[in-house]
Amino acid sequence: MKKEINIPLILDAVKKAGESFLIDYKKNTIPNDKKELLAQLEAIDEQCLSILKGTLQTTYPDISWNIGDEFDSNGQKQPLPLSEYWLCDAMDGAVQYLQHIPGWTINLALIRNGEIYFSVIYDPLAQEMFWAQQGTGAFMNNEPIQPSTKKDPEIMLAIFEYGHQEPAIPGFNQKHGMSVTSLLDTFGIVRNYGPHGLQLAYIGAGRIDVFLQLGLDTYNWLAGILIAKEAGVEILNKDAQPWKWGDESLLVAAPGIADRFMKNEIKN
Repeated sequence: MKKEINIPLILDAVKKAGESFLIDYKKNTIPNDKKELLAQLEAIDEQCLSILKGTLQTTYPDISWNIGDEFDSNGQKQPLPLSEYWLCDAMDGAVQYLQHIPGWTINLALIRNGEIYFSVIYDPLAQEMFWAQQGTGAFMNNEPIQPSTKKDPEIMLAIFEYGHQEPAIPGFNQKHGMSVTSLLDTFGIVRNYGPHGLQLAYIGAGRIDVFLQLGLDTYNWLAGILIAKEAGVEILNKDAQPWKWGDESLLVAAPGIADRFMKNEIKN
């Protein structure tokens, strides 16, 4: 029987990790070449994991760790063959952090039996903690959240994101363009924001109405998917079918909104 999780302990660990990055925020030299960029990204991973593991491995020594590498296409197609493990996106939006701009979070998910059992997303700049446990609802700073109830698409906010496709897929950028056109034809406000997981949490909190991304980006999605789902949001793929691990697209929307988009997607 798996050990029941201590949610306050986990939230505190994630908050501690996030707060540690505020100390040096905007103090790093913005990377000017790929080698420097990769070195700074690696340092972020090491700092975050050191803090998280320092707390969680002591309490949960039997739970393994998987560091979500968004460039690992094969690894993102299915969960690990483990009954339980932490999946950590050490900093979602790390490039923004290194560029001295907002839009970076600490994301952590607990995977049990191939499903997202618990997840947390912490935004240190806003001091907002989004989290959810399977079957118990979603919360922001321990207050329940719920999605938008807007009816007018002219005032709906739609977000389009993209992932890293390696190797490049012929015609993929053209498909992106067609989907952006469908969003523009459907909703009054279309933006690109980042980080991915936080945007999904924002849909759960009613701040964003719809999110669309083509391509495989599972590790960036997982923490936000559970939060959005537990808030009552629709979690689909671009074909409006229920999303499942390994799907190469994600369409997340407040209830009833996906149908509006799909009508224009089919036209295009």
